[in-house]
Amino acid sequence: MTYQSIRIEKAENGITTLWLARSEKHNAICAQMMDELVEVAVHLDQCEQTRAIILAADGATFCAGGDLKWMQEQAEKDRIGKMQEANRLAGMLKRLDNLKKPLIARVHGPAYGGGVGILSVCDLVVAANDTKFALTETRLGLIPATIGPYVVRRLGEGHARQVFMNARAFGAERAQQLGLVSIVTTPEDLHKVAQKEAEAYLNCAPGAVADAKALCQNLARMPIDGQIDHSANALADRWETSEAQAGISAFFSKKTPPWRE
Repeated sequence: MTYQSIRIEKAENGITTLWLARSEKHNAICAQMMDELVEVAVHLDQCEQTRAIILAADGATFCAGGDLKWMQEQAEKDRIGKMQEANRLAGMLKRLDNLKKPLIARVHGPAYGGGVGILSVCDLVVAANDTKFALTETRLGLIPATIGPYVVRRLGEGHARQVFMNARAFGAERAQQLGLVSIVTTPEDLHKVAQKEAEAYLNCAPGAVADAKALCQNLARMPIDGQIDHSANALADRWETSEAQAGISAFFSKKTPPWRE
């Protein structure tokens, strides 16, 4: 299978590495990447050779968040178009969340915005100790709405309130305290630690692993569909505010937004 924004690497031991492969764009999330991640998730769920999945990234950045061109295209769409794109991202996150196979993130470099959303649907996150995380949407006059249901569920409301609004970057140890990151290690040991975590699943029955994951999800959560609709509407509302319009305009013109003057 050939992809443009991602790639997969299958090892004989049953561990498949799924790479975000837009290093020239800091692995920013675009429409094509979302669609390809949905497609590859379906493929890997059906692949008997794959027992566990490591999510990694090419280049120096894990994920810079939303692709600038994709965001600019959203800004030019009407309300329905904005909600359609929000639902595209929501569908990608939901499909990764519903993977039957264990999904272990191996994180280095910055992970911002939508990158935090992707990490929030992983079963386990191994991060290098120099990794930086941030939810930067409010700097643009927007809100982390589409990724919100997954991030809040991962962190809990109390922890989410600490990082949802101020757009400040935080390190790997803080991310671990918040519940986003599972294990912090050195950049040199990142690959080894992630491999060790993935290998643990190879000692377990694949069907039992899938059923145990489903059980955990069913016991812990309410249906998310209502939250997705609510967050898509909240984001569409926010796109239409004068703040968002001024923030996006300032961002693309490389000017200071009104609230920072």
